[in-house]
Amino acid sequence: MSLTAGIVGLPNVGKSTLFNAITNANVLAANYPFATIQPNTGVVEVNDPRFDKLVKMFSPRKQVKATFEFTDIAGLVKGASKGEGLGNQFLSNIRSTDMIIHVVRCFDSSVINTYNGRGIDPLSDVEEVNLELVLSDMDVMKKRLEKIERTAVMTKDKEKLIEVSAIKKLLATFDKGQMAKEAELSSDEKDAIKSFNLITSKPMIYVANVDEDSYSDPEKNRYYSSLKKFAEEHGTICIPVSALTEEELTKVSKDERKEYLESLGMSLTGLDRITLASYHLLGLRTFFTCGSDEVRAWTYKDGMSAPNCAGIIHSDFEKNFIRAEVYSYDDLMTYGSELKVKENGKLQIVGKDYLVKDGDILFIRSGAIKK
Repeated sequence: MSLTAGIVGLPNVGKSTLFNAITNANVLAANYPFATIQPNTGVVEVNDPRFDKLVKMFSPRKQVKATFEFTDIAGLVKGASKGEGLGNQFLSNIRSTDMIIHVVRCFDSSVINTYNGRGIDPLSDVEEVNLELVLSDMDVMKKRLEKIERTAVMTKDKEKLIEVSAIKKLLATFDKGQMAKEAELSSDEKDAIKSFNLITSKPMIYVANVDEDSYSDPEKNRYYSSLKKFAEEHGTICIPVSALTEEELTKVSKDERKEYLESLGMSLTGLDRITLASYHLLGLRTFFTCGSDEVRAWTYKDGMSAPNCAGIIHSDFEKNFIRAEVYSYDDLMTYGSELKVKENGKLQIVGKDYLVKDGDILFIRSGAIKK
């Protein structure tokens, strides 16, 4: 289960520079609009300190981290919902992602700013992008309502009537300039419109691209402060990142990167902070499988059972699930070895009803395959 996140924003806010940094890819990052025309996709490994400690303890022949997929999407312009700029192509790319990482320019520079003719104004930039997303979803819902409302009323089809109710509530929300996730829908109404994959229903993280001088103390950056307040007011978070600094950090060794971060009083790169925040918003967690052959991190959704997680490893494991042996990462670190965990009664034998916890180490017993 790999997380997919679309990196969006107005032209020249640093999206592609950030993408280059976090994926260490050589994507064109030019100083003019539409340098990114086709979406660039990069898969990166998720840095989890627990994984590194497990590898050190088990010394496996193979190690596999969880992954995070980023898609850098072309810069949005006013009128995209009507086809301006890259228009529908841009919006289609967003719909296919799990969440949105909205990069906002929070630095002064001579970078060309042709899309709006104003100075640096993070909140206006955010509103411009969000409005285009709202207008796009509004268009989708209006077309759907025109198609089904009359039939739903005439036939009194229960499912269609629920869908009509949901669409009308959404349209009323859009009229206020609000996003789909702000609409007050019942669980049935949410299910009715799920297949439309509305852009404004997706979780969104704001990334403030600050200048290099603000990297260690972003609170001094007035642009970041206003964006952070806006994000908090809308129930999400804002992560300060210096895309240029992040890009430079990819060019040095792991030890040098760690030393530099420590000199700033930091332990995590911008990528790490974005990843952790994304996992939190999407309700994603990590379990591990460990042994001398392999240590692997697996991503799952909070609330999944042991058989569900077994199915992430292999579909046959879920179909033929018998039981699982489970112990926690914390207990392993406390007692120092798998044997000591067992001797202290911290290893559980669990069945189909067990809900996997973040940091669990699983050994699946299956009728078809043992792992």
